[in-house]
Amino acid sequence: MRNIIVKVHPSKANLKKKDQLAWKIAEIASDKAKINKDAVEMVINRIIDNASVAIASFNRKPVVSARQMALAHPRKTGANIFGLNSKVKVDCEWAAWANGTAVRELDYHDTFLAADYSHPGDNIPAILAVAQQKGCSGLDLIKGILTGYEVQVNLVKGICLHEHKIDHIAHLGPSVAAGLGSLLKLKTDTIYQSVQQALHVTVSTRQSRKGEISSWKAFAPAHAGKLAIEAVDRCMRGEGAPSPIYEGEDSVIAYVLSGPGKKYIVPLPRVNEPKKAILETYTKEHSAEYQSQALIDLARSLSKQIKNLSDINKIIIETSHHTHYVIGTGANDPQKMDPYASRETLDHSIMYIFAVALEDGAWHHVKSYTPQRARKKSTVKLWKKIITRENNKWTRKYHDKDPKKKCFGGKVIIKMKNGSIISEEINVADAHPAGKRPFGRQQYIEKFKTLTDGIISEKESKRFLNLVQNLKKLKHNNLKGLNIEVLRKINKKQLKKNTIF
Repeated sequence: MRNIIVKVHPSKANLKKKDQLAWKIAEIASDKAKINKDAVEMVINRIIDNASVAIASFNRKPVVSARQMALAHPRKTGANIFGLNSKVKVDCEWAAWANGTAVRELDYHDTFLAADYSHPGDNIPAILAVAQQKGCSGLDLIKGILTGYEVQVNLVKGICLHEHKIDHIAHLGPSVAAGLGSLLKLKTDTIYQSVQQALHVTVSTRQSRKGEISSWKAFAPAHAGKLAIEAVDRCMRGEGAPSPIYEGEDSVIAYVLSGPGKKYIVPLPRVNEPKKAILETYTKEHSAEYQSQALIDLARSLSKQIKNLSDINKIIIETSHHTHYVIGTGANDPQKMDPYASRETLDHSIMYIFAVALEDGAWHHVKSYTPQRARKKSTVKLWKKIITRENNKWTRKYHDKDPKKKCFGGKVIIKMKNGSIISEEINVADAHPAGKRPFGRQQYIEKFKTLTDGIISEKESKRFLNLVQNLKKLKHNNLKGLNIEVLRKINKKQLKKNTIF
């Protein structure tokens, strides 16, 4: 790996392409690096994971809306939409829109946390859609996904968007563009322009995930993927982009992020070095914000120790800066304590999540979020007793550069009415690579079967799982088989009109 110093340069400096971050990203996207065997297996895991959560969300309103919008753009040689028959094809950018929304809706796929946040699995819908439309092979797809992960993970390590209240999809646009560059074997200069264009159009604020969180949280990454496809299409036609997008005098760093005086350090593999960043990412066992995963596991454990939850006087969760200020009481969002809040808001409230997991000794992607569940009197009462606070110990662990030492947990202090105290802590979620029950292929398959049970046939389940695990050997035009068709009874809610215009 190498560390790239990124800072603002005045226009008169005429910064050379080869010294720009977008060019260095393009270089690794267009190189001839060998693929790592373990990384290939993780790509397969994540395609299974994405399919699981996309199918589970098939008839949720945002997913239905996105799908209907996509169906208004049919194309004979296009891409597939998750859940529909593979004969149904639409323009790839619209397939990316529909499938990206489906993957993101339940907040239930993979994550990588460092200087900023990310869900690198958001790269897959857009890259897969283009691969299907262009008749690419399984190996092409693997290379594209590995590049997408590599770029996003390393941007997340080096550049914090959150401190400037910029949404994390600003790293997703460039990573999808780079991944598409690898997939399509584009020239370095074309990828360079695509990365810049994709960043330029995907900068948006974190209000997407603040206050009353709406369904846009699911649409946002899909939008970034769609815009990245359009950026690549444009640049493949020989068009240019705002440049230099990171280092320019009026660039993203200069006026959106930390300004001309800031130096960012972005790690990147050397040209032709295998791309393995996907191995640093981790998926979710529970459908909720990643920083709640370990605390859900801790709540499940503590629920067995406390006979009567009404005897609790107060619960303090000591955790990292990010957890406290994003999903904790440090966010100062009254909506996070509101029983009538949206599902999207509740899955960003560790107070709500911990209360339900403590009461139920479990977490469910549907049952834990129903209006009836959120408004249960005992839950609301317990919920109001929970506060979070930052502890520097957990903030340091959160930012540890060693993946084996990085932690996303916390310490829970439960003060009982009789004066006794119960206190326990957890470093990482049970499903984390360093956790009690790390996710391997079998766990991904179990998650897939659980989430698709009753939605797809057993025959369809076996077909998909057999095919995806043979991904590296899939020939050109065989990627349509990575789509999954839901049962007819599940598809009955399709709207008659694909557009309201």
